[in-house]
Amino acid sequence: MADNDVLETRPSETGLAARRGRPQFAPMTDDPEALAAEATSSRARRVRPWADEAPTAVLVLADGTVIEGHGAGAVGTAVGEVCFNTAMTGYQEILTDPSYAGQIITFTFPHIGNVGANIDDTETANLAAVSGVRGCVMRAAITAPSNWRAGQDFDAWLKARGIIAITGIDTRALTALIREKGMPNAVIARAPDGKFDLDALKREAAAWPAMLGLDLAKDVTCGQSYTWDETAWRWGEGYGRQDAPRFHVVAIDFGLKRNILRELATAGCRLTVVPATTTAQEILERKPDGVFVSNGPGDPAATGVYAVPEIKTLVSSGVPVFGICLGHQMLALALGGETSKMHQGHHGANHPVKDFTTHKVEITSMNHGFAVDRDSLPETVEETHVSLFDGSNAGLKLTGKPVFSVQYHPEASPGPQDSHYLFTRFVELMEERKAKG
Repeated sequence: MADNDVLETRPSETGLAARRGRPQFAPMTDDPEALAAEATSSRARRVRPWADEAPTAVLVLADGTVIEGHGAGAVGTAVGEVCFNTAMTGYQEILTDPSYAGQIITFTFPHIGNVGANIDDTETANLAAVSGVRGCVMRAAITAPSNWRAGQDFDAWLKARGIIAITGIDTRALTALIREKGMPNAVIARAPDGKFDLDALKREAAAWPAMLGLDLAKDVTCGQSYTWDETAWRWGEGYGRQDAPRFHVVAIDFGLKRNILRELATAGCRLTVVPATTTAQEILERKPDGVFVSNGPGDPAATGVYAVPEIKTLVSSGVPVFGICLGHQMLALALGGETSKMHQGHHGANHPVKDFTTHKVEITSMNHGFAVDRDSLPETVEETHVSLFDGSNAGLKLTGKPVFSVQYHPEASPGPQDSHYLFTRFVELMEERKAKG
């Protein structure tokens, strides 16, 4: 018998054999000739070759590499840019972050889905919108949820949101490939019957345009303006309501996360959220105390074609302006700086950043594939934060104006809360402006 064959046995009857001390799976006779005949006749009947499960999902990279695994979530195909995220928790928040539009997320932490999903941890501000993320790659298979907050099995949740997933992948090897070669375009596909047209998938992956030059904010922004008053989650209380706001903030939605709005509301703000294409004049007509420029997906230079001129006008108006992530990049463009595509990007909840204004180091959440070129910033712009991973720019402020921004996500979700002070800093700028009349 070959080493990888499996010999199937059948249990013996209980009774005499058991009373004689034979094991439960012993032959049911003592006759040597009968034993030999049984062994000979049963070899073909009860020996079968070892068989692996056929793959039901594939990840096909633009260079033609095919990675096979087992499917989960939705059935179908999706194309996007493959990145990796190093966060150990918060997979639901990550998969509903609109900043991931157009991307396939590789989770470096092996166990994803083991606490299920719930209604509270969704970060997409527009709950009616489909998920911007194109798919996810995981090491271990999804297990049954084991958490008191779980309201739904993770696999069912993925199906409901139309997200294709692949499990059983060596995510460390894929992460190493991204670190070496950069974030590749790829097609993720799931078919329960395991039938894939690999040549067609390779062509689709190779033909997808690079993230450079893509305006994806228009795909995830809200369709119309709305107000927001929900505050941050508190133990034993859940989410609250801001019923005594001190300031009115207009938030421009380029792919807003819900927890950003919650933190602004908790800081004392009444919020009006407007679509990405809203003009500066329309914003200023609402008489805001401050303007927030949100996070979002895609190339800031592409979105900036229509957004940067409006941001320039807002900065010139003297109203306090606060930007995060894509908002940080477009604010830099509005102030005369430049942005560029990163090799592997920053995606995770453990990124150390130094704040030059306080000389403190904070651990932050990051999710971006573009960065501000510090050497391109004019003298009127001060660099306030820097990434301690690779030295890239992580924050700026405009000299003499109430304007500042950061590359990372101070609202976390998921991640540490070291940077919540930035919302207070924004409020203080609005207080100063009000005090001056």
